[in-house]
Amino acid sequence: MIKIEQDTIQVERKQELVAADEAVANKKFADAQAIKDDCEKELAKAVPALNAATDALNTLKQDDIRVVKAMKNPPSGVKLVMEAVCVMLDLKPERKPDPNGSGKMIEDYWAPSQKLLGDMKFLQNLLHYDKENIPTKIITHVRNKFYSHPDFDPKKIRMVSMACEGLCRWVRAMVVYDQVIKIVAPKKQALEAANHELALQNEKLEEKRKELREVTDKLQALNDEFTKKQKEKKDLEDSIVRCEQKRDRSERLIGGLGGERDRWSNEAQQLSESLENIVGDVLIAAAIVAYLGAFTVDYRETCLQNWHQKCQELGISCSVKFVLYDTLGDPVQSRTWQLAGLPFDTFSVDNAIIVAHSRRWPLMIDPQGQANKWVVNMEKENGLQVVRQTDQSFTRVLEEALQKGLPLLIEGVGEELDPILDPVLLRQTFKQQGVDHVRVGEVVTEYHNNFRLYITTRLRNPHFLPQVTVKVVVLNFLITKMGLENQLLGLVVAHERPQLEERKNRLLVESAHNRRALQKTQEKILEVLSTAGQNLLEDEKAIDIMSSSRVLSQEISAKEEVVQQTEQEIDAARGAYKPVAIHASVLFFCVSDMAAIEPMYQYSLGWFINLYLQSIRSSDTSDDVNSRILLLNFYLTRAIFLSVTRSLFERDKILFSFMLYVRLQQAQGRVKEDVWRFLLTGGKGVLDNLHGAPPAPWLSEKAWTLLVQAADCESLSGVHEHLANNVEAWEEVYISAAPYLANFPQPFHQLHGLDRLALVKCIRPDKVTLAIQDLIASQLGEEYLSPPQFDISSSYDDSTCSTPLIFILSPSTDPVAALRRFAIEKEMGEEDVQVISLGQGQVSD
Repeated sequence: MIKIEQDTIQVERKQELVAADEAVANKKFADAQAIKDDCEKELAKAVPALNAATDALNTLKQDDIRVVKAMKNPPSGVKLVMEAVCVMLDLKPERKPDPNGSGKMIEDYWAPSQKLLGDMKFLQNLLHYDKENIPTKIITHVRNKFYSHPDFDPKKIRMVSMACEGLCRWVRAMVVYDQVIKIVAPKKQALEAANHELALQNEKLEEKRKELREVTDKLQALNDEFTKKQKEKKDLEDSIVRCEQKRDRSERLIGGLGGERDRWSNEAQQLSESLENIVGDVLIAAAIVAYLGAFTVDYRETCLQNWHQKCQELGISCSVKFVLYDTLGDPVQSRTWQLAGLPFDTFSVDNAIIVAHSRRWPLMIDPQGQANKWVVNMEKENGLQVVRQTDQSFTRVLEEALQKGLPLLIEGVGEELDPILDPVLLRQTFKQQGVDHVRVGEVVTEYHNNFRLYITTRLRNPHFLPQVTVKVVVLNFLITKMGLENQLLGLVVAHERPQLEERKNRLLVESAHNRRALQKTQEKILEVLSTAGQNLLEDEKAIDIMSSSRVLSQEISAKEEVVQQTEQEIDAARGAYKPVAIHASVLFFCVSDMAAIEPMYQYSLGWFINLYLQSIRSSDTSDDVNSRILLLNFYLTRAIFLSVTRSLFERDKILFSFMLYVRLQQAQGRVKEDVWRFLLTGGKGVLDNLHGAPPAPWLSEKAWTLLVQAADCESLSGVHEHLANNVEAWEEVYISAAPYLANFPQPFHQLHGLDRLALVKCIRPDKVTLAIQDLIASQLGEEYLSPPQFDISSSYDDSTCSTPLIFILSPSTDPVAALRRFAIEKEMGEEDVQVISLGQGQVSD
């Protein structure tokens, strides 16, 4: 830096000297330029005449010269001009005697002129005449004798010869030019002297400039080196700053994502394993979506086992235990579905996954309205349209949904679909002016890509034709035991501990929100990682996004942990009431099974839930949870029995009581499936008895065959052999008036329940009904054997404004009188009771 300062001072001094010399040189240049300008000014006077003469010479042709040369007796003007030209060219005249007879010798220029005119380079010589150095003698002679001669005028000469006019102009121009050049010559000399001095000064100045350039170059080299070093210093400083920033970013990155290492490693391992099994898993998942929607849980499980085994036999890798949710499920989406009313059981979630991934629109078998409720809640914010095929506005609503891309729910369909839906179900769209269209009946309407279609039917076991099933994906949305238990548990907890259930629902919403936000932040982190380039530490924005996203992710994860912990605590508290939900679900499915006996015996889930809630409100209360559960179960069982038996035929009432007993015993695990299966199917068909004839005469062939079959049950093993060896002891049972109460021989004396009933069926089938009645009375109570007489008051209490009472009448019965008496008891006037007959002969307006 010091060297640069010293050289800078030296350069400044040199610059001052050079500037002084430049000032002197500039002055000399100005002087020389002034002289030059003066010379050019003077020359400008002669230049026009000179140019005119030159132009005149250029216009002359050789033929014009020959014409002048051929003149034998030329005019005086021609002679005058040629004489002047000869004088300018310093040609000597011929001396001849004076033709006028004076006796003197005169100078004659015509002969030389002719000779001159015969020269082929005559005109070229005139054009290149040395006008700068005309001898004084010649120019003085021409000026005195010719220039001032009155006949030496181009206009006059033109009259005698065109060629001589140009020669005349040339001579006159030479005279003028010489006159000017005599004035300019001194000035030219002065100009040359000034230019010489200027050249010397410029040489001196150039030497100084050269010295200045050398010093300046040296200084510039030092400055360049200094700038280079400064840049290197700045680069090093910037590099240090960048390294510190990278260190800070790396610390933030490690701190932010360090906790994700284990989780991401586990997920990467899981994804790697999933990738190995992806072919088989996706194959099975596609098969489920395509084929298993219409089937029950058990049948789906059987198909899955068979498909899994087949994949293994064919060498197609798949998961050890395939779960549809693991392949196509999304935790965030599933939680959103459940908040919309989808049951929590795996079967329902699988149905929702099939709806989401199927290429065909869903047709859901929904007798309990679960799917309908889920679709309505899920699509409510999207402007869901709900319609029935029988509505007059059906076509209009369908067209509106197609045009605006709104979700459409067609509920309550039968076993046939309206043919107008075929193009929509088959997605038979076509382009018109670049927009998708579809035909609805005779109308062509726009087809919006956001359009979604859902179809539900209330039929429990519909028989759809193949023409229907190929157009839709049929889904079995029959409620499952687990799904019903969860709903019933929520209802009882909401009544018994409303704050707990409200908190549970609030946590479900918060958990869904947390999972959705966590998924978005994790997707944001992965997006930044994939788009940040090779050096992530150089992208401050990416680090900030990842840090903030990670902080948010940690906060959400912490909230989710709290939510899950709280949810577990709430579930544990709710679990105290789970026996009520289990008991109620058993009752519901028991009631649902009655439809297999008589198609009229169909009870909706809504009816059951209303009765369930009414039982919860009406049952006796207790501060002890266990006591309260017993009270709830007892009251609900009785309420179900009374409500159902009121609608059963007399012959089926005892059967329903027996079914209640069996289902409740099965729920507690007290029913042996082999014994129950024997009770239901034993003795059907003709079987060969390999044990010979009956061992006792009182034992019929059929009874003996049944005993042999009963011996296949674990709890009744060897009973036929025992009877053959103890005929007398078993005969006492046989001849007993109440064999179901008799003491069976050891070791069968401890049999009870269905085991004892199975032996009664074998030995005394005529006493099975009595045995069943005794079993019901001992286990459920005498009240379950004899339903109370019809009470219109209790039936009225069970009904609502939307749930009417329907009387199935036998011949010669009329409930009108009983209704009127009941109206009087309710203090209703005659005007409040209206009787309208819809029988034969009535016409409906």
